[in-house]
Amino acid sequence: MTSEWDVRTRLVRADEADEEGAPLNTPLVLSTTFRAHPEGVGFSAVDMGEQSPFFYARWSTPTVRTLERRLADLEGGEDALCFASGMAAITGLLLHLLGPGTHLVISDICYAGTAEFVRGTLRRYGVDVTPVDTSDLEQVRAALRPNTRLVYLESPCNPVLKLTDIEAVATLAHGVGAQVAVDATLATPIGLQPLALGADFVLHSLTKYIGGHGDVLGGVVVGGRAELAALRQDSLIHLGAVLNPFPAWLLLRSLSTLPQRMAAHEATAREVAAFLEKHPRVHHVLYPGLDSHPQAALARRQLRNTSGMIAFQAEDAPAVARRLAERLKVVHYAVSLGKPHSLIFYLPTDELQRTSFQLSSELQARYRAWAGDGVFRLSIGLEAPADIIRDLEQALAP
Repeated sequence: MTSEWDVRTRLVRADEADEEGAPLNTPLVLSTTFRAHPEGVGFSAVDMGEQSPFFYARWSTPTVRTLERRLADLEGGEDALCFASGMAAITGLLLHLLGPGTHLVISDICYAGTAEFVRGTLRRYGVDVTPVDTSDLEQVRAALRPNTRLVYLESPCNPVLKLTDIEAVATLAHGVGAQVAVDATLATPIGLQPLALGADFVLHSLTKYIGGHGDVLGGVVVGGRAELAALRQDSLIHLGAVLNPFPAWLLLRSLSTLPQRMAAHEATAREVAAFLEKHPRVHHVLYPGLDSHPQAALARRQLRNTSGMIAFQAEDAPAVARRLAERLKVVHYAVSLGKPHSLIFYLPTDELQRTSFQLSSELQARYRAWAGDGVFRLSIGLEAPADIIRDLEQALAP
């Protein structure tokens, strides 16, 4: 494989062997134990190095390692470390970097599991946590302290698709010696390259767009080689949330079509978002690919693909949610995102505030300015745009 190739070519041709009779697809290696030599590896993973042979599946396996190398190349990182789920990747990194007396600045709007973990577990472990609107650089600047170790961003954020200027935040964070991690699951590496913008780590739930088929769980952290070697020792090997080789093999299958799938998700989402903007029962459509998005200029500068996620408000939303669940034929009323199927789900603001976000009154007001009393989160799949639009139109009818 050569770095001069386009990403589409690299993802198809990566790790192919040149010799006659070699398989075109990456082999699936399911063994948990590998033949060893006394001089090759010790009983403890403490002595594990970059060139150490495979020894035990909790440390690493050939199939998972192939996936990690490919994801690192895709993100422009030195290395990558895969976990059994997106949440395992998030919690593994946070537990590795943060401890008693340290300070975390985090996006006020982020994946519900992340928000609940930092508000509960991390604070119980003595970490000081400050949620801020990271789209507001002055809020970020004011939140930074001498003991800030990490600024954790999600861009676009889930569920209202607010963006953060990653390059500007990275400059602020590095100025006080803090690192920056970005959950870029909704954008994927096709749409956003946080490391090139100054971030130290980028995370993905591989379950979503990268997996792309709704049949596998996984997570990844991409970053510097030394940092990820330490993360492997501390959070992966000792906490044990390792990715099984079979889902890793399925994820390798999915990577080869990621650019084409993201192009299709984006193209259809643009059509559906434009339709929703004109619908009489819909208002305040949020999609980074629309000129009406409050951060359209930042989206054009930072995103190479605006993905397939749309958020919108509707009049009498609870009743609309019931009609959608009962009437939709093409789109499914279900959670999650990044699947071949289009999925929609209503997220009431009060419920999110009660269960996951628990924001201050100021941050609540900022969230309501985007979400109102609640938003419908629509993940556009791979169906024909006209079919999705017709389905939404009939389901939204009074």
